[in-house]
Amino acid sequence: MIAGPVAGAAYIVAALLFILSLAGLSKHESARAGVRYGIIGMAIALLATIGLVVQTAVFGRAEGTGAIGLVLLVVAMLVGGSIGLWRARVVEMTGMPELIALLHSFVGLAAVLVGWNGALYDSGLTGALDDIHHAEVFVGVFIGAVTFTGSIVAFLKLSGRMPSKPLMLPGKNALNVGALIAFVALTVWYVITPELWLLVIVTVLALALGWHLVASIGGGDMPVVVSMLNSYSGWAAAAAGFLLNNDLLIVTGALVGSSGAYLSYIMCKAMNRSFLSVIAGGFGIEAPRAGDEEAGEHREIDAETAAEMLSAASTVVITPGYGMAVAQAQYPVAELAGRLRDRGVDVRFGIHPVAGRLPGHMNVLLAEAKVPYDIVLEMDEVNDDLAATSVVLVIGANDTVNPAAAEDPTSPIAGMPVLRVWEAENVIVFKRSMASGYAGVQNPLFFRENTQMLFGDAKDRVEDILRHL
Repeated sequence: MIAGPVAGAAYIVAALLFILSLAGLSKHESARAGVRYGIIGMAIALLATIGLVVQTAVFGRAEGTGAIGLVLLVVAMLVGGSIGLWRARVVEMTGMPELIALLHSFVGLAAVLVGWNGALYDSGLTGALDDIHHAEVFVGVFIGAVTFTGSIVAFLKLSGRMPSKPLMLPGKNALNVGALIAFVALTVWYVITPELWLLVIVTVLALALGWHLVASIGGGDMPVVVSMLNSYSGWAAAAAGFLLNNDLLIVTGALVGSSGAYLSYIMCKAMNRSFLSVIAGGFGIEAPRAGDEEAGEHREIDAETAAEMLSAASTVVITPGYGMAVAQAQYPVAELAGRLRDRGVDVRFGIHPVAGRLPGHMNVLLAEAKVPYDIVLEMDEVNDDLAATSVVLVIGANDTVNPAAAEDPTSPIAGMPVLRVWEAENVIVFKRSMASGYAGVQNPLFFRENTQMLFGDAKDRVEDILRHL
């Protein structure tokens, strides 16, 4: 049987593997190894936990529920594992952002349940240790509840079940700040007098705050929100770890929480957004103006003419966006890039940090289509070369190539760094219609003299170009 020290050692090994997993996932070349490290680490953690529960059931040496706890643990693992495998097999790549948001909600809900269990269970602690326990319960429930409802709203927005535009309630900033002040006051009150009704109040308050925080954030900032919720879920797991006296949960939660927060900060810098304003529910951010009205005349192009332009080009940059993922056009796009390179054309991909609705969304799609890593460049690596580029193909991107961000100080996305595709000699935009992007802002790029619109499904249009090449 696994004794406590052995389980502790297993948890240390699992934690190290999780660190290696995060390091591996930071680069394309090592991403597969990173996933393997994570799977192995989680398997070790689960086996160690099962061993401890078996020890409880057989020898009764540890606190727990014995055989009942073992049965419940196995049933939960089988049900959860089956649902997870099923969803992982059937989910489309375009559905990954909302699936991840939904998974974050489960972590938050688990933290709330663990917190409530900690409140109802007699810890046997006294004095200052009991006060610390009460604070852990209160903070864990608060973080978990905010994560739960915030993740639900993110899921609804990303899946199109809820409008992507920010909710602008009167005095919304005061509501958020007031909720935080109330949380601090209630925490002190609960530590002094641990009444159950206080826990009920903070649970309801946190559920409402989580909903309002994410509902107040617009669609253009949703990639940051997903990363932010990832951070929240990590801190919720860490809080649960303190309550359960589980070192692995504490370490893993801290890893996820800190890495998610850092990624959110990097993305905010890439979008010229205030990190604090975004995580505070869009503090100070105004709702975007209606953006569906056209601001000029656009010019259309057909696939045959596009093929001729590409054949005569010396350099081509492809900037993909969420529309490419929706159309599942990554495979014909990869084939197009390969065929042009065979003809001696210098082809590269320019990836905006928040292209798609999930960090790294476009990179994963292109890797899936076997696009060579060395021609997939970040925005800062390709932006200065766009002015000398013959043709830029904008495939399903919108807000990330919007010149209003750089030229219109009154735009809701003003100051957001974008791919300066309009500086190229020619721009071909693949789009289904002239509708505004996910942020709800019209794009002046579509009406530039050097821009041609190629309407229709991106996959179909790229395949048409391939037939004419």
